[in-house]
Amino acid sequence: MDPSAPHPPLLGRAYFATQAAAGAAWWIAVFTVPVVRTATLGALDPVAVAALDVPLFVVASGLVMLPGKAGRIAALVATGWTLLVTASLALYATVTGLAGWGVLAMIAASACSMLALSLVWLGRVPTTWLLVGPFAFKPARPRRTPIAHIIATTGQIAVFWGLFLVVFPLVISFLERRWGLSVPLPLGVSAAGAVLVVAASVLGLASAAALTVKGDGTPLPSAMPNRLVIAGPYRWVRNPMAVAGIAQGVGVGLLLQSWLVVVWALVGSLVWNNAIRPHEEADLEASFGDDYRRYRTEVRCWVPRLRRRSRTHETTIATNTPTRNTSTAPSTTHPGSPRA
Repeated sequence: MDPSAPHPPLLGRAYFATQAAAGAAWWIAVFTVPVVRTATLGALDPVAVAALDVPLFVVASGLVMLPGKAGRIAALVATGWTLLVTASLALYATVTGLAGWGVLAMIAASACSMLALSLVWLGRVPTTWLLVGPFAFKPARPRRTPIAHIIATTGQIAVFWGLFLVVFPLVISFLERRWGLSVPLPLGVSAAGAVLVVAASVLGLASAAALTVKGDGTPLPSAMPNRLVIAGPYRWVRNPMAVAGIAQGVGVGLLLQSWLVVVWALVGSLVWNNAIRPHEEADLEASFGDDYRRYRTEVRCWVPRLRRRSRTHETTIATNTPTRNTSTAPSTTHPGSPRA
């Protein structure tokens, strides 16, 4: 570890100190600026809320700077209170249609507080906790024909697209309107969103087909391809399914004229890039070794190169279709992903 790099627990404590200062500034604004009070608290009595929030949010966040166990306990108290306030304020805003901006601020505070709490208590953000259930990586059972994988992939697409492109965006869009956060957008935005959704869906389907037919597996981590795939969209970017998913989310947000859905999709891209992708690439390198390392050197993660560096090694890899090295690949409890 670089001695000059910031110590993770110190970063977490520094966040809570910043949160304490921001919370104090917000409370000053609540009592001095009526528009801030209305936008963030609605019709709630600020004195009654402050009586609890100042000690449990502002003071507790500041006490995280204390050394040892006292600081860690303060971080736990501040985070627990932040989560409770977020849930309560979201319920209040949904019922009354007031305090929407307060809910949005508290959602951001909750997410950041949980990350900072992880740094204070664990010294790291436990991203492996995301890789459970259907996201716990495991190679697919090899098949003589891809028919079974095609059926499984079709079901996965129906479930995940239904949830992430229909159910969740509709809920977010409804809450955006109910909380008074919607912003009028030009009519052409919806048309642009529809075009983006269609284009991204074509990319996603082509990527899924490549994984299923060429990789002897499915896009789902619990049924990973057994071969390194450099066919179809994987010739141009290493993670075309992620690119497609993010673009689909943004397109749905534009289609619904919901800026909050667009933000949700972009935040999801940050989570994927920083929490999932490192485990994915570690698994691919452990499974396919030099073949994957060469592929990673030649093909970018997000943006295609205008000119390919080398076509010789690409042809060699595509011809040899390297298979997963199960003797050195991580176990199902070790994070990773099949997607090249």
